[in-house]
Amino acid sequence: MHLRPATDADIPAIRSIYAHHVLKGLASFEIEPPSLDEMRRRFAAITGAGYPYLLAEAAAGVLGYAYASAYRSRPAYRHTVENSVYVAATAVGRGVGRQLLTALIEECTRCGHRQMLAVIGDSANAASIGLHRACGFTDCGTLRSVGFKSGRWVDSVIMQRALGESDLSPPPA
Repeated sequence: MHLRPATDADIPAIRSIYAHHVLKGLASFEIEPPSLDEMRRRFAAITGAGYPYLLAEAAAGVLGYAYASAYRSRPAYRHTVENSVYVAATAVGRGVGRQLLTALIEECTRCGHRQMLAVIGDSANAASIGLHRACGFTDCGTLRSVGFKSGRWVDSVIMQRALGESDLSPPPA
């Protein structure tokens, strides 16, 4: 497996992975998979703002992707990022998510971000919660029944991890 920055050429494979999770799971609260053009727009917005967008690939193709984006748009939140990690259905359980999240944490730390948040769809998503715990995230709480998908109410789990100096010093001016 090889990790690298994603490119616009990767968007069809990224969209395919994401569409599977939208249609078959509860990690995303979207109901319909976004179009290829919408996925390109989102990719351009994230990378254009300077956030990392990583891809895992092997000879067989794209195995997964991860990116960081702004947690919130207000300026006081500018040192906090939210992560997203999605793994192809055929690559689940092979360590792809852990390698992607570890690399994303390293890249966000290098960029000077101080906190990383995970907003995990479905409190029963043991794989994602376990992945984040293994990568140093702690539980912040569960928002009960905030989404309705696939005929049922779905929770969101909030987890957090300090990056770099965290809150031990003010960020550079």
